[in-house]
Amino acid sequence: MTVFLRNRIASSAIPLLFVVLGVFCLARLAGDPVDLYLPLSATEEQRAEFSAAHGFDQSIPAQLWDYLGQVVRLDFGESLRTGQSAGEMVLTAFPATLQLAAVTMVIAVLAAILVGSVAAYRPNSAVDRFSSLLAMTAASIPDFWFAIVGVLIFGVSLEWLPTSGVIGGPEIWVLPIATLLIRPFGVLVQVVRGSMVAALSAPYVKVARSKGASERRVVFGHALRNATTPVLTVAGDLTIGLVNGAVVVETIFGWPGIGKLMIDSILQRDFAVLQAAVLLTAVTIFALNIVVDVAHALIDARVRQPVQA
Repeated sequence: MTVFLRNRIASSAIPLLFVVLGVFCLARLAGDPVDLYLPLSATEEQRAEFSAAHGFDQSIPAQLWDYLGQVVRLDFGESLRTGQSAGEMVLTAFPATLQLAAVTMVIAVLAAILVGSVAAYRPNSAVDRFSSLLAMTAASIPDFWFAIVGVLIFGVSLEWLPTSGVIGGPEIWVLPIATLLIRPFGVLVQVVRGSMVAALSAPYVKVARSKGASERRVVFGHALRNATTPVLTVAGDLTIGLVNGAVVVETIFGWPGIGKLMIDSILQRDFAVLQAAVLLTAVTIFALNIVVDVAHALIDARVRQPVQA
């Protein structure tokens, strides 16, 4: 397992380096921050002074070299908007994204296990057909469309739920979680249903039934336990997608997470904050990938067998 983990971490280093280089170069395509932060009446001397103060007067390769040196020292510079440390701003915003993704994923997994197991227990029944229709519909609805419709119906028309911000009670979580939940739930229901159908027809289930085990124990004690491997793998990938794809949801609902911070940084050409936000998101995604791979390897020894050989 140690060799497997070391090789998995090493294989993530090169993509992470490309992420660092890519975000540095793409951020510069947003335009010159001098044009945004200084008025049109600014003199050439003022523009030159601003550029020199923030290193924009150097060549792109020189700026890249300085940036890489800062990253090695875990120094991500200061925000052009606030003057705060870019790293501190990102670390302050990131927990909000992680909380939203974690709560969403827990609800999605529990709901999918319940619905998928019930559907698999009675294949081709009305419940099974309805759950399949529900799962396919949920997996096909775009997040942004569901978010906009949810705001229009429950926020504007009915005025039941707040449409933005994090001040308030549990109701502030409903629309953001519902928007992020819909696709993972749809995908996981199909995965759970397929795995459970295969597990319920396995010989060990027939043996358990022949020994007089209750149906609840057969379904949730024997079949579900052996059907968890593909569910865990897909759930891990979907969690990574939630962290990476929270930009739209956080922007629509004004959720103060890493996604909204990225959008604000792009619009304000705040290079330091944008670079720090993307880098931390990339590191988190790589870390989650490694956790998923390790969990898969612990469950199924065949995954790590070729690496140890």
